Amino acid sequence: MVDFLSAKVWLQDMSWTEVEEILRKNDVAIVPVGSLEQHGWHLPEGTDTMVAIRLAEDVAKKMEAVVVPPVWFGWSPHHMALPGTVSVRPEILVEYVSDICRSLVHHGFKKIVLINGHRIVNISWLQLVAAKIQEETEARVLIVDPAYMGKTAGEKLGFGTVGHADELETSHMLFIHPELVQMKKAKNYKQPPRKLYHTDPRETEDTLVYVPSRAKDIGKLRDISGGGTGEPLKATSDAGRQLHDHIVNNICKALEEFGRG
Repeated sequence: MVDFLSAKVWLQDMSWTEVEEILRKNDVAIVPVGSLEQHGWHLPEGTDTMVAIRLAEDVAKKMEAVVVPPVWFGWSPHHMALPGTVSVRPEILVEYVSDICRSLVHHGFKKIVLINGHRIVNISWLQLVAAKIQEETEARVLIVDPAYMGKTAGEKLGFGTVGHADELETSHMLFIHPELVQMKKAKNYKQPPRKLYHTDPRETEDTLVYVPSRAKDIGKLRDISGGGTGEPLKATSDAGRQLHDHIVNNICKALEEFGRG
């Protein structure tokens, strides 16, 4: 019997016969979705996608699932103020990821997990994808986002509210890709609070619905914090490990529950 922990998990590494063999045992496919956008002075542009990739890999090893090549680009109009960001229109992303899901369903994957590393911003169009696939097919679709799936861990670890390149993202990257984190360049910057506008899912106060910032607003942070918000100087690799394990275990629990539905 093959030990799945040492076996392939990435779809692109498998032959079609290997995919067919896996489908006899498991019908779960995981699609990592992220973004390519500025993450302050200290984190790489691919942070969101890298987080989604590692979460997908670790869930796949535990659940004997298949991981689909990642969607590296997301909806990032607000970060176009700084070099390197690539933003794709949400209507294009909806059709693109829907076609990925349709292909997977066609081959027999009936449970699809969309792991979003681009916290909160990608959720609106991913919900449209999930709804379309569930309306058109017999498949079920789960959407996972660290800001939502890591709420209790964030509180336990003392993370502040959701920012950008903040202590949550920085801790996660210190755990999965420490070689890409430049902590000497990290800078704390907490934006002035705005009444009735809270982006963190942990907030219990009344709030307006989230809308991405304007690019010119992010541009103002260029020389203040390099485009980041939050307190990355509080980040640690151990906190990142605890957050990561918490999210992975919760995704596995959700899939187990999904299987009974």
